[in-house]
Amino acid sequence: MIRMLFLLALMAGHVQAKQPNILLLIGDNWSYEHAGANGDKAVRTPVFDRMCREGMRFTNAFCPVPSCSPTRSCIVTGRVAHQLVDAASLWSKFPGKLRVFGDELSKAGWHVGFTGKGWSPGNFIDFGRELNPAGAQFEDFASFMQVRKEKQPFFFWFGSTHTSLNKWKEGLGEARGIDPAKVRVPKSLPDVSEVREEITDYLAQVELMDEAFGGAIALLETNGELDNTVVIHTSDNGWQMPHGLAHCYDDGTHVPLAVRWPGKVKRGSVSADFISLTDLAPTFLEIAGLQPWPEMTAHSFVDVLMGKPPAVRRDHVFIERERHANVRRGDLSYPVRGVRTAGHLYLRNLRPERWPAGDPELYFAVGPYGDIDGSRTKAYMMTHAGDPKVKPLFEISFGKRPAEELYDLKNDPDQVVNLAADPRYEPVKAELARKVDTWMRETDDPRAADPATNVWDAYPYFGGPAKDKRAAKK
Repeated sequence: MIRMLFLLALMAGHVQAKQPNILLLIGDNWSYEHAGANGDKAVRTPVFDRMCREGMRFTNAFCPVPSCSPTRSCIVTGRVAHQLVDAASLWSKFPGKLRVFGDELSKAGWHVGFTGKGWSPGNFIDFGRELNPAGAQFEDFASFMQVRKEKQPFFFWFGSTHTSLNKWKEGLGEARGIDPAKVRVPKSLPDVSEVREEITDYLAQVELMDEAFGGAIALLETNGELDNTVVIHTSDNGWQMPHGLAHCYDDGTHVPLAVRWPGKVKRGSVSADFISLTDLAPTFLEIAGLQPWPEMTAHSFVDVLMGKPPAVRRDHVFIERERHANVRRGDLSYPVRGVRTAGHLYLRNLRPERWPAGDPELYFAVGPYGDIDGSRTKAYMMTHAGDPKVKPLFEISFGKRPAEELYDLKNDPDQVVNLAADPRYEPVKAELARKVDTWMRETDDPRAADPATNVWDAYPYFGGPAKDKRAAKK
C-alpha cells in the first residue's frame, strides 16, 4: 500500500510538472510584415524571430476586427464580434454576462493576470465585472510571478503599447540606425521621404516592443520555466497608417503570430493555415485541459500546432467591423463584413453612402476622417490631396467606397485595385459573397436579417474629449 501511494504521488507530481504555463505577448497596432522573420529587412526583432525559429510561424494570422477593443473582446470570449453586442465596437462597454477564458482558468486553479494593455479601451467596471476581461492587473510580469503559488500554472497577458502611434517619436528611427531606404512603402501610401521617415520611427517602436517582450522571456529562462511555457507572440491589429487600423485590408488585419511550445511544436515550422485571433480562447482552454463553452464560435488550433490535420477548414478567415472611433454625425458605424482567402479579399460595405474613414470634418473624436489616426503620413496625404500622384491614393483610403470590394492578392498584394465590378471576377466574387452570407446567417449576425440595422449606432461610446457626449451636446 505504501509503495502504491508513493507511486501515485510521483505520478501526481509528474502530471503537475507537465502542466504548461501560457504567456501571451500581444503588441498594439503591429502589422504582419514588420518583423524580421516575416521578411522585413529594415527592422530587428530578435525575440519574435527566436519564437519563430524555436516554434511555429504563421503566415495567415488575422485579427477578426481591425480595431483594438473589439479584437480583444473576440480574443477573451472566443466568439465573433457581431455576437458581442456593445463589445463589437471600440470604446464600448464589456457586458458582464460575456464569459471569458481567464475566468475559467482561474476557476481551474490557474494564476491569471496581465500588464500593460489588456482588454482596452472601453468600460467594463460599470457593467458587472470587477476585473479586466484579461485578468487581474499587475505592474509587470515579475510582480505577477512573485505572488504566484509554488508550481501553480499561470496565464499571463503582456500587452505592449510601444507601437501605438502616440509613441512614434520623430527621429527615433534614424537614431536607432534604421535605414529609410530599406523601408517598404505599400502602394496605398505615397513613396516620399516624409512617409519613409515616419515608417522608420514606427519600426523603432517595434524594436523597443521586441526588447520589452525579451525581458519576459529572460525572466522565464532565469526561473527555469521557459520550456514549460507556451509562448504566443502576436498583435491585436495592423498599424495606424491610412489603409491600416480600422480598415479591413491586410494593413489593418494581417498580424504576426508565432507559437513556441517545446516538445509539442516542431522547431522552425511554418504554417499557412488561416488563424483568427478569436481562435486563441479555445486554444488556451485546450492547452489547460478545459472545454470550450457552447456559444464559442472559434476553434482551437492545437491540432495545427502539433502538426496534425486541422479539425476544421482553415483556408479562410472572416473579417468585420462596426463603429471604430465616433467620427460620423449621428454616432454612425461603418459596417463591413468580409472574407480573406489565400487568393482574394472580399469586402461588403453595408452602408456605402457613409464615409468609411469618418466624416471629412470633425464630428466628435479624433479629427477629420477620424477613423484614420493622426499620423504625419495622414497629414501629408490631406495636404497634398490635389497632387496628381497623391490624389488616387487619397481616394483609396479617405474616399467613399462601393458596396463591394474584391482584390486579387497574387497580382495586387497591397489591395489598391478593386475588381468587384470586373465581369471576369464575377464567379469568384459570387462564391466569396455566399461564404459571407452563410457565415452571417449561421452566427446570428443582426445584419443578416437587417443590413441597415442601427443597433451599433445606439450603443454608448466612452472615448473622446467628453466622458458623456450626450450630456455635452445638450
